[in-house]
Amino acid sequence: MSLNSVASAERIHIGFFGLRNAGKSSVVNAVTGQSLALVSDVKGTTTDPVKKAMELLPLGPVVIIDTPGVDDEGELGMMRVKRAKQVLNYADIAVLVVDASKGMTDSDNELVSLFEIKKMPYVIAYNKADLIINIPDETEKEIYVSAVNGFNIERLKNKIAEAGKSEKNEKHIVADLIKSGDTVVLVTPIDESAPKGRLILPQQQTIRDILDTHATAVVTRETELAQTLDSLKNPPALVITDSQAFGVVSKIVPSYIPLTSFSILFARYKGNLNILANGAMHLDSLKDGDKVLISEGCTHHRQCNDIGTVKLPGWIKKHSGKELEFEFTSGGEFPEELSDYALVVHCGGCMLNEREMQYRLRQAADAGVPITNYGTAIAHMNGILKQSLKPFGDIL
Repeated sequence: MSLNSVASAERIHIGFFGLRNAGKSSVVNAVTGQSLALVSDVKGTTTDPVKKAMELLPLGPVVIIDTPGVDDEGELGMMRVKRAKQVLNYADIAVLVVDASKGMTDSDNELVSLFEIKKMPYVIAYNKADLIINIPDETEKEIYVSAVNGFNIERLKNKIAEAGKSEKNEKHIVADLIKSGDTVVLVTPIDESAPKGRLILPQQQTIRDILDTHATAVVTRETELAQTLDSLKNPPALVITDSQAFGVVSKIVPSYIPLTSFSILFARYKGNLNILANGAMHLDSLKDGDKVLISEGCTHHRQCNDIGTVKLPGWIKKHSGKELEFEFTSGGEFPEELSDYALVVHCGGCMLNEREMQYRLRQAADAGVPITNYGTAIAHMNGILKQSLKPFGDIL
């Protein structure tokens, strides 16, 4: 598998944090061996988080994130600090860069407290070790480095890799539900919202996971699904559909064949299927005037019949029979305050890493707001949620 074939959401995200002029960007450049971040003696050169997908040995495919200084000043500076701290919501590993000639400050200690509250593995890199005469003894989480002369940069990489070991896991999208020799049918509607000339990421990743299991992936549109099933010598081990075709597909697939959706598979893959499945039940208790947030993890050109902004609101209104208010977010946008919403409906989250999805779930839980996702919501509105959850055991 080539480096570029690893999706950003599947890479370990490493955030570099610290005060202005601690040398964060210089350390980032030294660690990556690239001029990833702009370096200057002027405080506050980094004004927004800078991301770079790359290979970092011995860890593997990663996303490096250089953040603004957390001691920035003024109204604009406070916005930069906020953006820096937002990185904590999706970084898997934190590297705190401290000016070794000055030592830890209150702001540095505050960051360490945040790392620990968020249960985030971290390393403290005391930069500018070339400016001090006697280097103190290091602890398990500390290391003295110099971005200027490369002192201990390789050891810092190894420390980051050690911290990242606990973040690696062997979770599967679908491989643990099937076996070698099985056939899996994937239903992928092609309409005005489908990307031209390619499949979307969840479909690509699911196909790869099936092939890695030495099973067979059969891809079809919902319009050819019945013919496809009839052409198979044996019933498929599983049928996976795009959520928006759930209603049509469920009428074609016999009840003895397990059926689920890409969105439900990715909810399980991110470790939150139980919460999202139970959240779908709240579609039945919406009231007139309730506000519903529909949030997508990616940004894309909205089509005239877009699932997030057009189809889902229509289906939810029809299911609830209520007059509802809808709000929409996409990409990195996700409200910090959710208490005004009666329900959050999220996409499958294929473009978000697991930590960010878990953060969004915690945000909803802390606000006491139920949260579901496209797949579980659509399955429930079509009366087939329990059927679509059968492959995963007792969920509801």
